[in-house]
Amino acid sequence: MDPVTLIETALVAGAGVGMKNTASAAVQDAYASLKALVSRRLAGRPEGELVLARHEKAPQMWQAPLAAELAAVEAGRDRELVAAAQSLMHLVDAEGDRAGKYNVDVRGGQGVQVGDHNVQRNLFGGPPSG
Repeated sequence: MDPVTLIETALVAGAGVGMKNTASAAVQDAYASLKALVSRRLAGRPEGELVLARHEKAPQMWQAPLAAELAAVEAGRDRELVAAAQSLMHLVDAEGDRAGKYNVDVRGGQGVQVGDHNVQRNLFGGPPSG
């Protein structure tokens, strides 16, 4: 799973589970920690802060804008942020975590797609320059 998708997935999971009274204190704390790290990463980007706030209430609608904001601030390169997302997913989906679903490694990837039940069509020229 690419890091930005992992962070966004963890935010969705945390918003869905972490805000309920039945969620464990560990889940609530992990979600609050992840959200604080994302908020800090997006600080000074009014659009990013707005998208994060709206994403919590309507994740499906705000998924793409949040992913774009996270990519713009290179959130996937923030080891602390990625580790916080992995920790939260370990708590809310232990089975998926054990299966390696939330491992991050896309070295040399092009047209990478992450998630379940997706459809993707790619047309590649050559490797990216640079």
